[in-house]
Amino acid sequence: MLRVGGKRLMGLGFGRQVTAFPFIEARGYHERVVDHYNNPRNVGSFDKNDPTVGTGLVGAPACGDVMKLQIKVDDNTGKIVDACFKTFGCGSAIASSSVATEWLKGKQMEEVLVIKNTEIAKHLSLPPVKLHCSMLAEDAIKAAVKDYEVKRDMLGFKKSISTGENAEKDAVDA
Repeated sequence: MLRVGGKRLMGLGFGRQVTAFPFIEARGYHERVVDHYNNPRNVGSFDKNDPTVGTGLVGAPACGDVMKLQIKVDDNTGKIVDACFKTFGCGSAIASSSVATEWLKGKQMEEVLVIKNTEIAKHLSLPPVKLHCSMLAEDAIKAAVKDYEVKRDMLGFKKSISTGENAEKDAVDA
């Protein structure tokens, strides 16, 4: 009797299969979410003090997810040559980060600013309760671009996102 009850409690009774990730099966996540969760792309980090790196750190207090997304920009072309992330959160947050970094690579700075959370959510088929994960990814992208621009300004260059031109900063604008 105890043995049967223990098997039922563990989900082993009555011929039921136990999967490695039962929560994924039970909640019906889309295969893209599962793929990016099991095989996340571009996990890692760059040196935040590198002037060609922009870092976006965002979090959602409601669920505890924290996302750090970084971009590495070619100063001459303004293209994002690499991107990486570290995310502490649910599978949807990790998948959103992974997709975002894939989409950033090879794009101009002004192109990435138009990536919307709805596009990420649609691509991953996120349920409404998980839309905040794609919003974190969009916010992290914007924060990384802003961080990169602030660094460029501090170094004496002004990078115009709208024109894509570099101009030396006036030494007298204080």
